Amino acid sequence: MQSQVVQCLVRAGEAVRRDQVLLVLEAMKMEHELRATADATVRDCLAADGDRVEADQVLLRLEPGPASPEDGHPAPGEGRDGQEPALRDDLRRLQARWALTLDSARPQAMARRHAAGMRSARENIADLCDEGSFIEYGALAVAAQSQRRSEQELLAQTPADGMVTGIGSVDGMQWGEAASRTVVMAYDATVLAGTQGARNHQKTDRLLGIALAQRLPVVLFAEGGGGRPGDTDVPVVAGLHVPTFAAMARLSGQVPLVGVAAGRCFAGNAALLGCCDVIIATANSNIGLGGPAMIEGGGLGVYRPEEVGPSDVQSANGVIDVLVPDEAAAVAVVRQYLGYFRGRLPGGQAPEVRRLRDAVPENRVRSYDSRQVMEGVADVGSLLMLRSGFGQGIHTALARIDGRPVGMMASNPGHLGGAIDAPAADKAARFLQLCDAHGLPVVSLVDTPGFMVGPASEAQAHVRHASRLFVVAASMRVPVFTVVLRKGYGLGAMGMAAGGFHATSFTIAWPSAEFGAMGLEGAVRLGFRKELEALPEGSARQARFDELLRQHVEKGSAERMAACLEIDAVIDPAQTRDWLVRGLQACPEPSVLASRRFIDPW
Repeated sequence: MQSQVVQCLVRAGEAVRRDQVLLVLEAMKMEHELRATADATVRDCLAADGDRVEADQVLLRLEPGPASPEDGHPAPGEGRDGQEPALRDDLRRLQARWALTLDSARPQAMARRHAAGMRSARENIADLCDEGSFIEYGALAVAAQSQRRSEQELLAQTPADGMVTGIGSVDGMQWGEAASRTVVMAYDATVLAGTQGARNHQKTDRLLGIALAQRLPVVLFAEGGGGRPGDTDVPVVAGLHVPTFAAMARLSGQVPLVGVAAGRCFAGNAALLGCCDVIIATANSNIGLGGPAMIEGGGLGVYRPEEVGPSDVQSANGVIDVLVPDEAAAVAVVRQYLGYFRGRLPGGQAPEVRRLRDAVPENRVRSYDSRQVMEGVADVGSLLMLRSGFGQGIHTALARIDGRPVGMMASNPGHLGGAIDAPAADKAARFLQLCDAHGLPVVSLVDTPGFMVGPASEAQAHVRHASRLFVVAASMRVPVFTVVLRKGYGLGAMGMAAGGFHATSFTIAWPSAEFGAMGLEGAVRLGFRKELEALPEGSARQARFDELLRQHVEKGSAERMAACLEIDAVIDPAQTRDWLVRGLQACPEPSVLASRRFIDPW
């Protein structure tokens, strides 16, 4: 091609080695190297620096022949005497730049973090993701504060702009790389208090877009102080146009969203946390939509961070789904939780099902722990309780049955006798949304006297809260399997059964089950009030009450219900797991049922 000689690097009589650069030519602003194809000696050099040359013009003549070890130049990639070549300047600069992003570049900050009993953002990610699988996006970003800080200060003190983002594999050996790819985003509390800067918002948006496009689960380590007012490089007045919060919310119901809170999580960080399907928080966490500075700025008083949204408060009110002692335990729960949304494991260890025969006391009014029934049905070690501190009238959990992931809820006779109050209704309704969105069949274990009633209950807008169970269940596409353990009374029992005993894939009962349009004791007192009041108070009235109650219990027995086809079967409690396994075998896989509906944050 037509070109110009930039540099002639050899002269006549010089010995050259194979692949040695002989000439450098320039054409169309691009330089090209002309290399020797074999060891040789330069016979003639017909070009000089600056010459313009034409296509096919002879520039050099070489005579073949071996070069001595001392002749010529080392081949590319080799140093003199076989030594490793020195790093190129650009690679050396890059390695030095990457080193500034590592925890080891800030030993004092890491020492303070560890002294507080906490881990760094990168340590949590390393614990969560399979070794070597995490690829980081935006690691070289720094805070947008060049008008306030020197470049050296920004590099040293604001690595990754306070947020580590990327994609890694979680339990890839167990699930396969494709199934385990997960978007992970972790605010770095050691960088500007984990606040949300202009560039880490951009990083977040980038990863959330990838999660939506590729249907990847998202894990958010949300510790931090919310919005950052100090970024000067981006012309912003209030920053209310950022798409981060809408992008996070858009993923609800599309992919599993897992939030982790350790330490202080306030304002914008907490808002993103609240968009997650499940919130896993440590005992030392504080979660609030406003931190102490915002509270004081609003004229609402002066508080220490530890007084705002402590974990005991946020667990009891339903904000926290799983409360754990520390970050290591939080990461372990994240791994367990994600596993439920990745399909079936080959077989699960069955519990000792015969113990179910004694799970419900023979005394029909004696309380018991229904979580033992959940454990007696699920694969050993597979039960993950959710929102245990809130809505205690209903237990909710994720589990596996014969390796198949399911959602499981159970009435709790230990709280209000199993009556469904407003918090329990909210808890169960949202749980059904979670299962439906991600294609998890639901197992409902029923022992309830119905919805909670009375003036105090109605003052909590219970009419609205209770009806959520019916509205949510009516739009569900996943199957619901209902097992009535003991009391199946009224609307509450229907709410636990997807809206009615024939709205489920099957409704079965244990021999201990009893049914009625309302609580049987109440039905006797109301229906036979005049007859009872006609009897003198004391043993005669009590004897008549007991006789009427016995008749109602017999009439509402599980066998009578099955004989009238109001339920599908009465079974030996030890057969419960077998019934559920067979029912689940008929269900389509979760991917077929994946929903495009969002999951209510509450």
